[in-house]
Amino acid sequence: MKEGIASKIEEIAQRVAGSEGIEVVEVEVKGGGMHRFVRISIDKPEGVTHGDCELVSQQVGTILDVEDVVPGGRYTLEVSSPGVERKLLKPQDYLRFQGKKAKITLRDPLEGRRNWEGTLAGIENGEVTVETAPGQSIRFPLDNVQKANLKFEW
Repeated sequence: MKEGIASKIEEIAQRVAGSEGIEVVEVEVKGGGMHRFVRISIDKPEGVTHGDCELVSQQVGTILDVEDVVPGGRYTLEVSSPGVERKLLKPQDYLRFQGKKAKITLRDPLEGRRNWEGTLAGIENGEVTVETAPGQSIRFPLDNVQKANLKFEW
């Protein structure tokens, strides 16, 4: 049920954000009953401003209320940027952030390990390449990725 609500919210958010040149990175729906929490992460090439978050929040919130998308009508809506250690969710994320450090957890181990860190070297034919050390890289199917995030470099 939450997936259905999340996909409806994502469609609405895509319409609102797309018209402003903003990308919807992720929509999460948590909790239930009177304590639902809706989180929308947005991004754009030059970075997200408070104004962008406010605009998406107001417009999406209004549509959610008018169309009664969230059962019971009571929820908390949060719109924010995905942060410096953003999740890598879509295949195009691996291209967009090529050359950046990432931490990746695999579903099934590769070379005896599930956790890998390195520099994203791209994606081709559904396989992600990560440079783990200068001149050394690993390749694994994208569908073997359980979780992936950019890693902030200090």
